[in-house]
Amino acid sequence: MSKNAPCRAVVFDLDGLMFNTEDLYRMVGGEVLRRRGKEYDEALFKAMMGRPSKVALQIMIDWHALDATVAQLERENDELFGPILDAHLAPMPGLTALLGALEAAGVRKAIATSSRRSFVADLLGRQGWLDRFAFWLTAEDVTRGKPDPEIYLAAAKRLELPPAAVMVLEDSQTGCRAAVAAGTHAVAVPGDHSRDHEFPGAQFIADGLDDPCIRAALAL
Repeated sequence: MSKNAPCRAVVFDLDGLMFNTEDLYRMVGGEVLRRRGKEYDEALFKAMMGRPSKVALQIMIDWHALDATVAQLERENDELFGPILDAHLAPMPGLTALLGALEAAGVRKAIATSSRRSFVADLLGRQGWLDRFAFWLTAEDVTRGKPDPEIYLAAAKRLELPPAAVMVLEDSQTGCRAAVAAGTHAVAVPGDHSRDHEFPGAQFIADGLDDPCIRAALAL
């Protein structure tokens, strides 16, 4: 692909990029630790961000030397998350308009996330978006989670495109590292939870999903 050629597909991260779930994770993690007399501080939150669920929960266990297993914390998280999603889940600003623009232009789109497939289905189902993406790649589809590039290399292969022709939108340093390492057209879209992250190798840092630079790179 020439330097100025537009990207031909877009792969979205999920948490914190498409939906406000990073804020909701903070609420759930805070309650899980509050029950154990522990604090979910900013350093722990950042250490867990963008990691596959099992890895993130093991970080939490090790951080506070919790007497719990990953499986136990996953079940507890799932119990807490339902009511929180019902009350607080929202798409990130600019997402709905960007999806519409991509569809109008015939640009393929997919999801590559460290979350579990059941969680992706839950979030998309709540919006009526289950059929809106070519495919989803989740934590169950890879052996090495972000920041390893495996998930984005797999996405490019499934799209039958060279990685450089695939725009990846990521909100976290961990996810952006994976996208850059895969050789994709990595674009950082930090939210309030990740504005202090560093994004070395990113093509540019967007000021939200409605940033005109995203549409320009896609020739929308």
